[in-house]
Amino acid sequence: MFSIREVVTSRGTLQYREEHHTGLRCRISPDRLKRKIDQSLSLPSNADDCPFCRDAVMTVTPTFPDGNRIIRGESVTFPNLFPFGEGHVVTVMTREHAVVSFSRQQVVDALLSQIEALQQVDGYPSINWNFLPSAGASLVHPHMQGLSDSHPSRIVEIYISASEQYRKKQGTNYWDVVREQERISDRYLFGDEILWSAHAVPVGEREVRGILPISTLDEMENHVDLVALGIIEIIALYRELGTHAFNMSMFFDKCGNDNGFRAFCSMISRINPNPSSTSDSAFMERLHLEPVIMTLPEDLGKFYKKERK
Repeated sequence: MFSIREVVTSRGTLQYREEHHTGLRCRISPDRLKRKIDQSLSLPSNADDCPFCRDAVMTVTPTFPDGNRIIRGESVTFPNLFPFGEGHVVTVMTREHAVVSFSRQQVVDALLSQIEALQQVDGYPSINWNFLPSAGASLVHPHMQGLSDSHPSRIVEIYISASEQYRKKQGTNYWDVVREQERISDRYLFGDEILWSAHAVPVGEREVRGILPISTLDEMENHVDLVALGIIEIIALYRELGTHAFNMSMFFDKCGNDNGFRAFCSMISRINPNPSSTSDSAFMERLHLEPVIMTLPEDLGKFYKKERK
């Protein structure tokens, strides 16, 4: 399902990896770990003016068309004030502002709230999480983001196409074959119904994928508990490796589609927050393979011309 081309240099061994059926590629250079650029954790804890803390979240955040927010356990869910999707919702996960570890119930409640909100929007949904500023989070207060668009993001489009083509040519399901190969590989971590493994051709540092036995969001509710336990297990793994920040995205096909796609959860570790590590690269750039841009190219052209008249 993938190939490895290994090159030995005077300064170490490089691997060029490619997935055969998607064309996705990466380069792995293990010797770069020796740079030790990941510093010790410096977690901003100042909660002043945080719109997600409980004394503010119920007054400064927008509501859904019925005038309500979704409340489940500690979580509060509402539309994103600055959306970059046709449907874009936010779930504040915890009452506490700065959180080091998460309970299963906190993750379950956040996921269920995301599902409830995203089911109101027709499209290709995803559930996403930027944790800490160095992973692109604009706020320290833990929060998930749900997206649903009428067209799939780039990575989903790639895998839908690969799933369709593989089924046509091979007569079997692409994801079933991946699961079989991962289960007997050195990359396998844990799980059966949801199989978690270190992805063979990672899109980010220490990428772990959990392959679900479903395709669409409307099938997700019965698997939330297992998914939450898997996410917590991967977070613990990252902690053991010394990293705290991460990105997570869970991808689904559009309800009603039948093209062989399987929902999957992807997580990557990011550099620890420190005074110089705020990032503008988040889940869209790293996991969806689609950058979110703030400046219109035409406005940049107009500005340049105006300033140089």
